[in-house]
Amino acid sequence: MDYGLAGKRVLVTGGATGIGRAIAAAFIAEGASVTVSGLLEAEVEAALTALGPAAAGLAGDLTAAGEAERLAAFAGRGGPVDILINNIGAFEVRDFFEITDERWFRYFDINVMAAVRMSRLLLKPMLERGHGSVVFISSESAIKPQPWMAHYGAMKTCLLGLSRALAELTRGTRVTVNAILPGPTNTEAVRAYHQEIASSQGVTREQVVSDYFDQTEPTSLIRRMIEPDEIARSVVHLAASPSLNGMAMRAEGGTIRAIA
Repeated sequence: MDYGLAGKRVLVTGGATGIGRAIAAAFIAEGASVTVSGLLEAEVEAALTALGPAAAGLAGDLTAAGEAERLAAFAGRGGPVDILINNIGAFEVRDFFEITDERWFRYFDINVMAAVRMSRLLLKPMLERGHGSVVFISSESAIKPQPWMAHYGAMKTCLLGLSRALAELTRGTRVTVNAILPGPTNTEAVRAYHQEIASSQGVTREQVVSDYFDQTEPTSLIRRMIEPDEIARSVVHLAASPSLNGMAMRAEGGTIRAIA
């Protein structure tokens, strides 16, 4: 399907690795030029090598003062950003009773405030032009929170409220604001986490994944990890479809036992 994205300018925060890099690659395949951000210079350089000449990148910590402005200026150096993908995020398995206030605030800064800052900078110009798209990468945890990641689920729920509120600002324009809820995805970070569990238990990573769907996600209908490029294709569709606005698209393999 041709989404009409040739020549469009896309910014993917956290686009140097994982789902973000897959999203960047999917937009490039549709003819867009993409700017990716990442925390580490080496990660950004590796992403640019993999993505090719249609990609540009900038390393920096979007929780630091002035970094969101620097990224927005870099992404818009050749013209206004047409599509913003708020993908930056961090997850961590930790006992609720061991999470300090400082950790909660750090997660809020990464998972929520980075998206707030980028949207504040780039959504208003989209509204002034009358066209554009913003997509928030939330999670199934937003509506199916797990007690071992209470802080992560809470932040992803916050993104749903934020995305819907910003969508209300788009009335009468061709700007859209949406969110997507990926399920368990086969990213580098998740693979590393599964390998840690496998090593501690003396089993294979494949066994850890199998046990996960037997014990932790038994409601999954696809009973496998989702590949990043599968999420990426859904994000492209969500960003490029003018009739999709103010919605939260589920892409979690049927783990949520609900129709709507």
